[in-house]
Amino acid sequence: MSEHAGEKTEQPTHRRLEEAIKQGQFPRSAEVQTVFVLFAAMLALLFTGRDTWNQFLIAFNGILGHLNEFTLDSNTIPTYAISAFLFLGHCVVPVLVATAIGGLLAGGLQSRFRTASEALDANWERVNPLEGFRRVFSARTIGPAAVSFLKLTVVLALSYNLIQSILSDPIFFSSIDVARIADFLTSSSFKIMGRVSLALLIIAACDYGYQIWRTQKDLMMTKEEVKEEMKTQEGNAQVKSQQRRRRNAVTQRKMLLDVPKADVVVTNPTHLAVALCYDRKNMRAPKVVAKGSRLNALRIREIAKQNQVPVLENKPLARLLFKYGKVGGEIPAQLYAAVAEVLAWVYRINAYRYYRERTAGRDSAK
Repeated sequence: MSEHAGEKTEQPTHRRLEEAIKQGQFPRSAEVQTVFVLFAAMLALLFTGRDTWNQFLIAFNGILGHLNEFTLDSNTIPTYAISAFLFLGHCVVPVLVATAIGGLLAGGLQSRFRTASEALDANWERVNPLEGFRRVFSARTIGPAAVSFLKLTVVLALSYNLIQSILSDPIFFSSIDVARIADFLTSSSFKIMGRVSLALLIIAACDYGYQIWRTQKDLMMTKEEVKEEMKTQEGNAQVKSQQRRRRNAVTQRKMLLDVPKADVVVTNPTHLAVALCYDRKNMRAPKVVAKGSRLNALRIREIAKQNQVPVLENKPLARLLFKYGKVGGEIPAQLYAAVAEVLAWVYRINAYRYYRERTAGRDSAK
């Protein structure tokens, strides 16, 4: 029983997968990187190769046609060196940029463009020469080395016939001009690169599928690990639930303290209650001061009565305000007309109350 308990038979959980990505443990294949870099270089050469060749021709014609005008001394050599460096840079930079973009794109696609934050932490074991020597010559590297040799064999086998046909071309047995040589070199290079790219593409697909399988197998979990993780998640869920309840309680208390400031409370009649306020000078539209259902609705009504806030029963309006209104926010524009009628009723009630109070004051004075 104990032997089977430690076996990794369970699929990795979402949390385990997220932690693995943070640690840089996700399917990645060096062959995919190679294919992207190679295709990027081919595209760059395809678009810039002709222009680069023309620039080389112009440069060599200029050099060979004015050899008698060149003077080599301590003053001119740095100038020639800088010019040559800039010329080579202008020719090579497009290919370098394309290969860099291809490499970054390959890495981003394999990692889903997510950074492995923990893998970027400083680890001095990685720069330890002794540990690096052990990794290079360990038994673990024998397998990848054998696989790399097999890949090279496959690529050479697929390209052998093409290389033979290129070597048997009549260009090697006759005198031709420079333009024909350049055209032959270009076409031959692209044929070889195309054949190699196709072989590497097949190898990369197989290798990436293997990496997915191996990573999935490495991330498999035992039943005990799954149980522990579930307990941890349940504990976190309980803590979050308690925090949520505390936040709701604080919000509820604050909301109830604002009920006395309301102009009217719309009810449904006991299940829902929504308190509204409106200040013509400072507000663009009426706002929802508080809202609640069942016990909270009852508390809102009690506080409203204690503070002489008018309570109006309007079931359709109460439902709409409760559903679409947000505490502290303005009421929806679709309810302006209905709320305006309610506020007009409130103003009439307040005016009548004010008239009664003044009349009662006069009678008592007499």
